[in-house]
Amino acid sequence: MTTAAKRAAELRRLLEQANHDYYVLDAPTLPDAEYDKLFRELQALEEQHPGLRTADSPTQRVGGAPLKEFAPVTHRLPMQSLNNCFSEEELGEFDRRVREGLGREAVDYVAEPKLDGLAVSLVYENGVLAQGATRGDGETGEDITANLRTIRSVPLALHGAGPFPKVIEVRGEVYLPRAGFDKMNREAEARGEKLYVNPRNAAAGSLRQLDPKMTAQRPLALYAYAVGYQQGWTAPKTHSQVLQQLRGWGFPVSDLIERVQGTEGCLRYYQAMQQRRPKLGFDIDGVVYKLDDLAGRDELGSVSRAPRWAIAHKFPAEEALTTVEAIEFQISRTGALNPVARLKPVFVGGANVSNATLHNLDEVERKDVRAGDTVIVRRAGDVIPEVKGVVLERRPEGARKPVVPSHCPVCGAQVERAEGEVNARCSNGMSCPAQLQGALQHFVSRRAMDIEGLGEKLLAQLIERGLVKAPVDLYRLTAEQLADLDRMGEKSAENVVAALEKSKDSRFERFLYALGIPDVGETTARDLARHFGTLDKLIEAAARDRLSEADDSLKLKDRYKELQAVPDVGPIVAAHIAHFFTEEQNLVAVKALLDAGIRWPAPKSAASGPLSGKTLVITGTLPGISRDEAGAMIEAAGGKVSGSVSAKTDYLVAGEAAGSKLAKAEKLGVAVIDLAALKALIDAGA
Repeated sequence: MTTAAKRAAELRRLLEQANHDYYVLDAPTLPDAEYDKLFRELQALEEQHPGLRTADSPTQRVGGAPLKEFAPVTHRLPMQSLNNCFSEEELGEFDRRVREGLGREAVDYVAEPKLDGLAVSLVYENGVLAQGATRGDGETGEDITANLRTIRSVPLALHGAGPFPKVIEVRGEVYLPRAGFDKMNREAEARGEKLYVNPRNAAAGSLRQLDPKMTAQRPLALYAYAVGYQQGWTAPKTHSQVLQQLRGWGFPVSDLIERVQGTEGCLRYYQAMQQRRPKLGFDIDGVVYKLDDLAGRDELGSVSRAPRWAIAHKFPAEEALTTVEAIEFQISRTGALNPVARLKPVFVGGANVSNATLHNLDEVERKDVRAGDTVIVRRAGDVIPEVKGVVLERRPEGARKPVVPSHCPVCGAQVERAEGEVNARCSNGMSCPAQLQGALQHFVSRRAMDIEGLGEKLLAQLIERGLVKAPVDLYRLTAEQLADLDRMGEKSAENVVAALEKSKDSRFERFLYALGIPDVGETTARDLARHFGTLDKLIEAAARDRLSEADDSLKLKDRYKELQAVPDVGPIVAAHIAHFFTEEQNLVAVKALLDAGIRWPAPKSAASGPLSGKTLVITGTLPGISRDEAGAMIEAAGGKVSGSVSAKTDYLVAGEAAGSKLAKAEKLGVAVIDLAALKALIDAGA
């Protein structure tokens, strides 16, 4: 190694240690003047010898050339969201479900503050930061590597002697300390610029700057809280040990994190954090409880897009008093008339609020909210403004009760309210413009028909020009029609047409979800597809169940028996499904979509499928295929996919980085196969 190379390596070591001491340990060891001197020396060396400039050099924190856009990043393991609880009772229910799911009398949790920032993913290859991304929708985020490199508390390389994992994904929260936020606003005010509303918005804007040099000027910080995907690393048995390892690698991990036991331990932590909240140097909106035992996490698995082993306990929302100026009704994509209170603007929960949800008609009636009332407004979960209640002592004479429109305020169609419904609905379906826009956005979304290139603005143009009046019209669009729209060129138009054609090869559950049936989410759509197998059988069951409405002797819970036989489908959801598939305009719309070419593989009979009667679990990263795709393959072959390994599991399909599910399968004597063996099983019985 040359003298220059040795000096550059020593300078990098000294500067990164100084960064760690200052930004992570809050214990500065190097005077600013000395730091600047060493930094300039390293810069000069790298300019004289470009080959000495490394990805983990402190000089790379200043930011590079502006980016044109953020490239999409597919997370190797989904970055799931968390379910929320708001009361002691809900917390107790969560703890009960965890204990019962594991068959234990008591469990340990790791309790940590819920930072009000932005979740990020940091991927290190052989100990060096290779990629950083936003959470995005949990499946796909944005590549913000250049911006994350500028954050001083983000290690550019893992600390310690190694050996380091071949690949390790560290997850954390980027936030803006209150002192930094105040400083940014003072500087903005001095320049005569608009002030930032709250630290989270300021952090989000800073992190998504196309010019990394702008991000470098913002006092952002990171707290690491978990490990995601990993390769070449033997994970410890507990989350507590994972956090300790992250500290050892040089990541800032909150000193406020504690290990607690059961509901009582969680509540003590919650109350302590509530008291400390005003004095913290950063914003938090609650606390998070995570099962400490990692094997237990695998056993519990996830539901929909949230884990069963963790929950966020939100603080009571900040509240304020204001006046209701009017109560109006907005039409959702499913036709529901959602009541909204127009308020005298008030600052609450870090934002100016002029509108607040009243949720539904039942809530309006229960709270007796009227135009002219003084109301308590809060930001539910510190996000969605809502009316908590009315201050009756201040009710003026002439305060007006809201009148539910008999006809849709957008299209004029009749408004209907079914038995057991908390809201009234426009009866005009997608013929209502308000419903059409929302319905189309839902139809093309990633988890539905997954049509790339059809964003909100483009859909609005298509509706405005009369080119699209129903989802099926999307499949009739030509490249020429699309190219004629604002901000659309010939190539973009061709890409949209290609995406539409590609989307025709779908799955039954995706199609059901895309239809936008009220209260039918991804999980319910999947359960309906599994239960009925074909669309015809589902429609026939809906028609039979609809007849139950004519029997006045039946209570609501006793109707829709065939649909309620589907897991987690109750009478209200069943009623929505029955109504949807018995309304003529909906059946016409569905047939039109099928005639346009939308198709999906026909399910194999459970009696003849090669995996009939078999239960399989999928774990790890499979080569060239997602877990969802592998699951669809299994179900098409008559098998059942489970989220956790048990004695009843027939096969564990294991990919790379299989983790604790593999260990449990081996312990229980469950057959472990790879993707190739799975395909061989299916092909052998085909």
